[in-house]
Amino acid sequence: MRLRTIVISGLLLTSSVAKAGTEGTIDSLIFYESHVIDTLQKGDLRVNIDNVNFFRDNEYKGKLTKGYTLPGFWFRPTISYQPLRNLRIEAGAHFLHYWGASKYPSLNYSDMPEWKGAQNQTGFHVLPVLRAQVALTPNFQIVLGTLYGRGSHALIEPLYNQEVGLSGDPETGIQFLWDLSWLNLDMWTNWESFIFDKDYHEESFTFGLSTRFLLNNPLSAAHVYIPLQVVAQHRGGEINTEAEDREVKTWMNTALGVGVRFNMHNRYLTSIWLESYGVAYSQSSGGEHPFDDGYGVYTMAGAQLWRFNISGGLWWSKDYISIHGNPLFGAMSIYENDYIVDEPRMIRLHADYTQPIGKGFSVGMHADVYDNLGVKAYDNENGWSDVKSQLSFAFGIYLRINTSFVIKRF
Repeated sequence: MRLRTIVISGLLLTSSVAKAGTEGTIDSLIFYESHVIDTLQKGDLRVNIDNVNFFRDNEYKGKLTKGYTLPGFWFRPTISYQPLRNLRIEAGAHFLHYWGASKYPSLNYSDMPEWKGAQNQTGFHVLPVLRAQVALTPNFQIVLGTLYGRGSHALIEPLYNQEVGLSGDPETGIQFLWDLSWLNLDMWTNWESFIFDKDYHEESFTFGLSTRFLLNNPLSAAHVYIPLQVVAQHRGGEINTEAEDREVKTWMNTALGVGVRFNMHNRYLTSIWLESYGVAYSQSSGGEHPFDDGYGVYTMAGAQLWRFNISGGLWWSKDYISIHGNPLFGAMSIYENDYIVDEPRMIRLHADYTQPIGKGFSVGMHADVYDNLGVKAYDNENGWSDVKSQLSFAFGIYLRINTSFVIKRF
């Protein structure tokens, strides 16, 4: 029993320490979902409650995207059973509700704006949750069905918009999780759109890879790591290929970086970290986007001060289009098809505060400032013109309930 406890504690420590230095997430207390199977829960039939109540306001300026407010909550009640030490089955439902909303698109609530279902749900946006998880070794796990996704991937903002943790559908498909002393690996396929015969929309799935190579012990005074991240989306399908919208499309974002985290072992100044990434975009099929290739550089620094996490970043890119990332980092508007920006540059400032208020209960808040510096932009009406610096803001407050209790032990 002591050995199993040590193994579980080690995996949790490795995962949490590795992800703690990742820029931009409000905190693991609000968005992160642990994937570790507790071997001591063999035979447990459990009720699990996961819920985030949120109020987020995006005051976005310029033409890359529009501002909006998200007031609401998501609620995920499930029942889980662990028949073996290394096997866990979980089933339930995921409910999303915005205050003041009465109907929701039925399909794909986390993709590009034009991907909305023709049918609607009323009251809530509801999806089933079913997860089968097996640990083939203490370090390697396979997940089928509902994945450990969204904020748990620890992707940087040019690749993955953190807001998906509020508004996005649960990711579903297959996932491989591998935690070693020198490596954290998360590889997944999220199946977003399934097609039947005579369907006219496209099949769509996203492949993702979030890997961190640990060059020394995460608890060292200066912990050095190399993150590698990939997000690729494919649309198409072999059924009903004569459909008008069935053109095959494949897009990819990649990021390779280096980071160092200084563990201060101080009660108030916990850590200081630095990260720098080279990012790339490619369109290998389809002509929907105006660029086939693009690239950029993202450099960040931050510190953990008691319960406050503060950071700043510098962004520069050329013809970079983000597939699932924050559109403020892209060179193409997601609302105006003819609007593109030449060599976007941005200064980003972030601060958040999180606090556990009881076992399974946490509160958090954050504020972000995005200064898109002056550039040249193009649209069909005006051609190329100078655009002044545009300051955007985002802030939010959150309450997380994440608890579990045994209803029967077999």
